[in-house]
Amino acid sequence: MKIEAWYSENFESDLSGRYITLNHINPLLKKYKNNFEISILGTSELGKNISLIKIGSGKKRILAWSQMHGNESTTTKSIFDFLKFISQKEVLQDEISNFLKNNTLFLVPMLNPDGAASYTRNNGNLVDLNRDAQDLSQKESKLLMNLFNSIQPDLCLNLHGQRTIFGLNTGNPATVSFLSPASNKEREVTPSRKIAMSLIVIMNADLQKYIPNQIGRYDDSFNSNCFGDYFQMKEVPVILFEAGHFKEDYQREKTRKYIFYSLLSVLGIGNSVKDQGNYKDYFSIPENQKNYKDIIIRNVRIKSCNGIVSIAIQFSEKLIEGKIKLIPLIDEVGDLDHYFAHKEIVGKGNVVLVNSQEEVEIGTIVSEIVNKNDNSLVYFNENNFLF
Repeated sequence: MKIEAWYSENFESDLSGRYITLNHINPLLKKYKNNFEISILGTSELGKNISLIKIGSGKKRILAWSQMHGNESTTTKSIFDFLKFISQKEVLQDEISNFLKNNTLFLVPMLNPDGAASYTRNNGNLVDLNRDAQDLSQKESKLLMNLFNSIQPDLCLNLHGQRTIFGLNTGNPATVSFLSPASNKEREVTPSRKIAMSLIVIMNADLQKYIPNQIGRYDDSFNSNCFGDYFQMKEVPVILFEAGHFKEDYQREKTRKYIFYSLLSVLGIGNSVKDQGNYKDYFSIPENQKNYKDIIIRNVRIKSCNGIVSIAIQFSEKLIEGKIKLIPLIDEVGDLDHYFAHKEIVGKGNVVLVNSQEEVEIGTIVSEIVNKNDNSLVYFNENNFLF
């Protein structure tokens, strides 16, 4: 409860929302220059600085990086929550001191500042950095690889974000997911994978207190072009973090808290599981599935389909004037019983109009969905769904 109470009053409020860029984190890096060793690791393809934060002085060396994909910013917020936590002098001081004494954490808070600025997955050259571990065609990829080779970490934390489409077979959304990446096509459980799996088991046990049955296990298909898989090939334990969706949390302000708790847990600060996790329990964590839509309007009728159908709406994220706007699109129409939704609306078999039109086309931007025979019955209005 100490951590929960501290977090509710002290999370890094200077960072919020989905759009996090260098302009947002630079003042915080300046703020912490006397607390930690902060240096410029290098520059991006478009010349933006990529910073490195060195924390602690212990023998165990941990490498962590965030926002490798520029539009996956939730874990960056959690990193600065973490920096604020280990800088405070009130809560869990013995555990923080022990962490700093026994570990050295090398932290890249924003590997892809060009993609962060444009709110895109790829970097300034339109390259997915997480498919560049072999080619090393980009400056950012080379910087990460050189850092890995120079510090020779004992553990890597690869911090990402996942879309709202991911859920679990229980019907719950995958609010946080983890992965111990494969190191070969056979997906063998190697010694380094076992270490990562054991740590994931500990984080899962801790998170169950906060978001029970909302933690998933990400697909471990092997791809040597991905940095996590490549580093695991080098026999270094790697943990992939995926920050997902919590109900009505489209700004990922709640999810950032659970990633923060996960970071404390994996780093041995304040976790409730003191014994080493059994790696075999990793496989009992349910696998992620693409079984979610943002909104489903169930049991309606439309002109182009016979019988009862459901309409799925998915939000597309667009950067407009420095803010991320959620654009509702018709994503799928039909029998959607195999999907869950973050919000479900019951149409009771009524005929509906989409944007005053009888025809419904996939990809249409939706402003309003109403009952054809009674316009006062509104099933969806974009102005009422601004989470």
